[in-house]
Amino acid sequence: MKLGCIADDFTGATDLANNLVRAGMRVVQTIGVPTGPAPDVDAVVVALKSRTAPVAEAVAESLAAARWLRRHGAGQIYFKVCSTFDSTAQGNIGPVAEALMDELGADFAIVTPAFPENARTVFKGHLFVGDVLLSDSPMRHHPLTPMTDANLVRVLQPQLRSRRVGLIDHRAVARGEAAVRERIAALMTEGFTLAIADAVSDDDLRVLARASADLRVVVAGSGLAIGIPALHGLVPSAQAAALPPAVGTRAVISGSCSAATNGQVAHFIAQCGAAFAIDPLRLAEGQDLAAQALTWALPRLGARPVLVYATAEPAAVKAVQQQLGAEQAGALVERTLATVASGLVQAGVKQLVVAGGETSGACVQALGITQLRIGPQIDPGVPWCHAAVPGVHLALKSGNFGGPDFFTRAFALL
Repeated sequence: MKLGCIADDFTGATDLANNLVRAGMRVVQTIGVPTGPAPDVDAVVVALKSRTAPVAEAVAESLAAARWLRRHGAGQIYFKVCSTFDSTAQGNIGPVAEALMDELGADFAIVTPAFPENARTVFKGHLFVGDVLLSDSPMRHHPLTPMTDANLVRVLQPQLRSRRVGLIDHRAVARGEAAVRERIAALMTEGFTLAIADAVSDDDLRVLARASADLRVVVAGSGLAIGIPALHGLVPSAQAAALPPAVGTRAVISGSCSAATNGQVAHFIAQCGAAFAIDPLRLAEGQDLAAQALTWALPRLGARPVLVYATAEPAAVKAVQQQLGAEQAGALVERTLATVASGLVQAGVKQLVVAGGETSGACVQALGITQLRIGPQIDPGVPWCHAAVPGVHLALKSGNFGGPDFFTRAFALL
């Protein structure tokens, strides 16, 4: 194993694995901390459901993953966080990063969520989503992790117990690997042990990958991964993304309420029409919407995919959260969609798209999947994957990723 990775949600894990595969690495994603031997691949990505977990739980799971990866030869640990740096005021990015650095004896770590191919860039320490600051993007209204500050130094510093966060700005990155290493050395002299790194292009990310090659821990979105396989002498290869042939019927499960996913749901309904909406308020009343959704979906399985969704506009989500509480509303929806996913797979669905990090985690766990082989890319950050057990092709899509026609186009690319 050349690289060990820990992702704080399931869609983020496939996002990272996708970039590693595109650059030539053979990658397996595990669901949760593995217990057995390591697969014969270049990189293992351990997918955790830790982004919004209690801090102590997130730290404990991440450390367990790091210890397994280190035992099986990983020289560097890549802690994958969201490209919109999703976190609460308490973490979990800072506490997990700090714990991993303590565990590995790391004296410095680069931090960058930049992924320019998906319009996530960092400039002067500020995160941009497209042409706007993170704090002016729809992430400002995220129901679980609202991001109201685009200054990543300011976001990360309060999450840390004792370490200081500095900045590697665009001027150092533009001068290349040696300049970044010089900046790291200067920051360490001043007592900084982590630094937000600017990146506005793929070339910037490749510079940062080379400059951080000797660091024991890196903290990043999936973008930094594009520069890592080359450090191990690997080049892009179609074989790295090869999956078994696709069979069976097709379905989409959508729990994300992001702006991108709302658009994808609307596009699917306009094109295909076959969609069943999950209403959290009806769930709270005790209605068995999972059974109703399956009763609706099973006769419709065939040449065209079906969609079961709980995706809604921010105002509707907020209204539900006010009545039920954010945690209860989210848990109700996740359990329901996971039950629907299990029922669909039992009925012969073998090609399944799942939208939303929390929803993807719930569905994968309900299906009993422990490993995924990473295949070809659908859209930046979203590959097709294959689970040998139960023999399903999966696309786990972050809520913010993908074009408007993602739900219809994905199946044509498998």
